[in-house]
Amino acid sequence: MARLTRAESQERNRARVLSAAREEFSELGFRDAKIDRIAERAGLTRGAVYSNFPGKRALYFAVLAESAERGPDAPRPEAGRDARTALGAFARAWVGRLPLATDDGPGAARLAMDLMPEILADERTRRPFAQLMKLDAILLGLALERLGPPGAPPVRQVRVAEAALTTLHGATQMATAAPGFIEPFDVVSVCERLVGLELGGGWPLVPPVPPARPADEPWSPMAPDAGGLIDVVRGEPARLGDDGVVAVLGLHRLEAVEEAVRAAPPGAEVTAVLVTGDPGELAPLARLVVADLCGCLRESFPPGAWPRLQVVHDESGAVAAAAGVPAVGDDTETAVRVAGGRVVARADGRGACHAAASATVATPPGRSEARRHG
Repeated sequence: MARLTRAESQERNRARVLSAAREEFSELGFRDAKIDRIAERAGLTRGAVYSNFPGKRALYFAVLAESAERGPDAPRPEAGRDARTALGAFARAWVGRLPLATDDGPGAARLAMDLMPEILADERTRRPFAQLMKLDAILLGLALERLGPPGAPPVRQVRVAEAALTTLHGATQMATAAPGFIEPFDVVSVCERLVGLELGGGWPLVPPVPPARPADEPWSPMAPDAGGLIDVVRGEPARLGDDGVVAVLGLHRLEAVEEAVRAAPPGAEVTAVLVTGDPGELAPLARLVVADLCGCLRESFPPGAWPRLQVVHDESGAVAAAAGVPAVGDDTETAVRVAGGRVVARADGRGACHAAASATVATPPGRSEARRHG
């Protein structure tokens, strides 16, 4: 039998820790779970657990993220044909994961029961979570906009998405705190009726920002350490080489990606590259929150309505480095414009997404930003 490489051995140990932690958290909840027992279940030492995860909360987020990315085993609802039916299908997919009043013993519902208290317990997790929710609302709102009535003027639906997510997250908390209190079909009906409501807000205003700086640099995001990156919106390999806008955003600045989506020319690819100064704990939280949203979105919206936005988790910082950001943090906000395999414009700081997306660039002969597919 071939000897495992160090990387293969570490990956195997990580999988054993995640499996053991899932059992421990499901049976005992987050507070009563112990790292020593998780190590014992995994057949490893306490040090081996900490060599893969910086702490119990990071491990908890990683377990939940893995479950969310794997997706539910339940039958999928029929995708909606218009904004109302799609949002209803989204709500059905969401409430279908909630615990029932008759549930007893360990399970997925018990596993996630302590998530919100752990997020609320620390400003370090509350602030990124708020921005992750903003990103979720942008993704859902963009999908709703693509199902608007044919010929009707475009209407921003991010506020409707925020209201729907507020309803669904509230239902999640009530299903945990007061089993049997909520009627899932009522929650679905409430979400359906949000479509068409005039909630105000309109289109986001962008304050005057400096124009993007011209550049002429090679664009090579798929270095060996950046390989295999997934667009988590679609659940397929990310198209990082296409012409368009790449926004490298820390977890405190995620809502800025809407500026890129609104300002980018038709057909241009728009990619949000999520980075953090604490990849051990906050990266799995980001994976969890976005996967929860995108799993339901793919089930309930037809592929043609999926958002014009890719989302990539860049835990290693490889894509950020390719974009000229060697050091990242939670306040990072840099955007580059890509055309013909080269970075042709870049901007940093507040307003960077709008500046890069609205920059006038000369597309090299034989290339076109309109070649985007899907």
